[in-house]
Amino acid sequence: MDDESKQKISDTVMSILKEADMNVMTEFKVRKQASDILSIDLSQPEPKKFIRNLIQSYLDSRAADVQETPEEEEEQEPALEETKPLSESEDGEEDDHKSKKAGSKEYDDDGDLIVCRLSDKRRVTIQDFRGKTLVSIREYYTKDGKELPSSKGISLTAEQWSVFKQNAPAIEQAIRKMESQ
Repeated sequence: MDDESKQKISDTVMSILKEADMNVMTEFKVRKQASDILSIDLSQPEPKKFIRNLIQSYLDSRAADVQETPEEEEEQEPALEETKPLSESEDGEEDDHKSKKAGSKEYDDDGDLIVCRLSDKRRVTIQDFRGKTLVSIREYYTKDGKELPSSKGISLTAEQWSVFKQNAPAIEQAIRKMESQ
């Protein structure tokens, strides 16, 4: 992306964030609105990373404002808190790791949040796919030094994840029962 495009995207994203209800706004919604306003595709990895960094900068500045006025802290807790920028080295360049870390959050090469690693080859990620947030539990393989998702796994919508989570105690009980036999 050239500097002029970055500036247009930055101005648009900041105006969206300033007007947004932070209790319901998501990174995807910001990116979609900016894409619609600018009539450009912002779903590719480079613009996604750039927008994620813009959102994090905005959230950081809001957090600093909240710290100055602690009595408003509860109202100002942003819903976008789960979005973090990719880690950068001190000179501003992105670290060249297979996975990107920001604080305690880890992102893959596509900008998807890695929630946890179940094993060397299995992980749980959160991703946007065609406007839907998905919880993906998947096996990965290495090709040309990159970790890539395989077809072995499952992706659940937020609604499906909620049903699964509600039934987790019954699953745990069934596991304990089977293990005790």
